[in-house]
Amino acid sequence: MSVFDIKPFSLTVAEDVLVDLRHRLRATRWPDEVSAAAWQYGPPVSYMQDIVRYWLDRYDWRQQEARINGFHQYITEIDELAVHFIHERGVGPDPMPLVLTHGWPGSFVEMLRIIPILTDPVAHGGRAEDAFTVIVPSIPGHGFSGRPTRPGMNYSVVADMWATLMERLGYRRFGTQGGDWGAWVSAALALQYPDRICGLHLNYLSTRFRPGISSSDRPVSDEEQGYLDRVGKWAEAEGAYIAIQSTKPLTLAYGLTDSPAGLAAWLLEKFRSWSDCVSVPQEAIALDELLTDVMVYWVTGTAHSAARFYSESRERPFHLAAGEKILPPCGVVTLPRELPMPPRSWAERAFNIVHWTSLPRGGHFAAFEQPELLADDIRTFFRPLRKRSVA
Repeated sequence: MSVFDIKPFSLTVAEDVLVDLRHRLRATRWPDEVSAAAWQYGPPVSYMQDIVRYWLDRYDWRQQEARINGFHQYITEIDELAVHFIHERGVGPDPMPLVLTHGWPGSFVEMLRIIPILTDPVAHGGRAEDAFTVIVPSIPGHGFSGRPTRPGMNYSVVADMWATLMERLGYRRFGTQGGDWGAWVSAALALQYPDRICGLHLNYLSTRFRPGISSSDRPVSDEEQGYLDRVGKWAEAEGAYIAIQSTKPLTLAYGLTDSPAGLAAWLLEKFRSWSDCVSVPQEAIALDELLTDVMVYWVTGTAHSAARFYSESRERPFHLAAGEKILPPCGVVTLPRELPMPPRSWAERAFNIVHWTSLPRGGHFAAFEQPELLADDIRTFFRPLRKRSVA
């Protein structure tokens, strides 16, 4: 493949991969369990047994594969790595190019429901002038993008790759949006390419992000310190996955790469903890969609390369220098079941906040859980910025 080739991509998983998956699911070795509150120590064995039965007897990968292939997908090579992406053109008089970036334990599958809402607003109760042309790349090491074979693939490098991708597609200026790792990549795009980003929309600000605070800045307020205290308590109670994926991802990957039930448990536990549900994650996200996300990790064998993104970014934490700011206009939307989110004053230390709203429901996976609500907020934020975008 030439470095400038953009080739159509169609997903077809070999049948022997699916046969092997079914064999492994049937041969699952189940752990023991003690009496405790549901999910106290992780997904209950009975829950995971139900998941495996559904996966074997009712889930239809070929149906999901066809759904994915209903989108325009492509592969290109950037910095010697294949980059898989969806590119859906907007239906409207002047669609704005918008790159959406997924996170973990999600994938490009997170965005499948929101893409048509953004590209064809009239078909979803909106206005034609709010149309976006949507680009959804898979972070290297995730999904059908290439897997890095040497260290250094972090959120900042991915931002450079997305800038190259958008240039290659003919979009000099564009908007960017994301949550989880997608928020890191989107913020890095705005920091590193402020002249190219017409607007930055985030549905998450990482608990590990730190603005640069100098002696001349206002001191940390009680509200901001309260947020930092909550982050510390959350990390102590829920941050074990960060510790292992940031330090010894390969150790973890042996189990996740060998056992589909183990992989599903590792991912579904986070969907349960971070989504707007009461007892099980499929209250917030359809089970077929959750399993399709798990399947993307399984059929690509990317449990390790995706987990390793944590260790790569640990080497370069997103901490701004004193006085450093991310200049493009920024909109932030908060959701009631999100991980700890900072007060607006904390974000304003680093971002040019022009839009700050709250949604009535939803959690960490906004595009998965509440695509209509998130799309409406994205439209509202970008509406006054559209004249600044030139494709």
